[in-house]
Amino acid sequence: MPNLTAFLSYVFVTTFTPGPNNIMAMTNGNQFGFKKALNFILGVTTGFAIIMLLCNYLNLLLFNLMPKVGVFMKLLGSSYIIYLAIKILKSNSDENDSPRDSMSTFLNGMLMQFINPKVILYGITVTSNFIIPYYKSNTTLFLFSIFLAFVGFLSTSCWALFGAVFQKFLSEYRKPFNIAMALLLIYSAISVLK
Repeated sequence: MPNLTAFLSYVFVTTFTPGPNNIMAMTNGNQFGFKKALNFILGVTTGFAIIMLLCNYLNLLLFNLMPKVGVFMKLLGSSYIIYLAIKILKSNSDENDSPRDSMSTFLNGMLMQFINPKVILYGITVTSNFIIPYYKSNTTLFLFSIFLAFVGFLSTSCWALFGAVFQKFLSEYRKPFNIAMALLLIYSAISVLK
């Protein structure tokens, strides 16, 4: 049985700290409100659950391939994070922006997880240290994946809600806010490459 305190601490700290999902959720909540950002959040949650399932079942295989795949994933993930930073910098304050034309879509949220290095590395780490050594049944692995996705849902929802609650305040300072969020994403991209 894993150390429950260590497991939950790792899960909550890692999930709630700034990363591409949380920063994008906050930006979407700020630009479109929480209700419209929910599409993105549900996409993130779906993609997150799929990644957790894959990490549970393919953990040993990924560890064997990681030296070869790791560099490629870091470059791809960092490039995508920088792309998101540029999208945030270029976004305007047009209130008529349609969520379909924005970054706030279910598909964007889901697909982002497959090249989000933080989620992939998190999945590998949490499954290899806290799940696979102790649990092997399909039901248990599925339930852990759902639990981890639910924590991800809570995290992105909190960040989106923060963006939505402070929407009026942040709309006055949209440009500095977007610059700060873009810089956080660029910092995330650089951190991945270290």
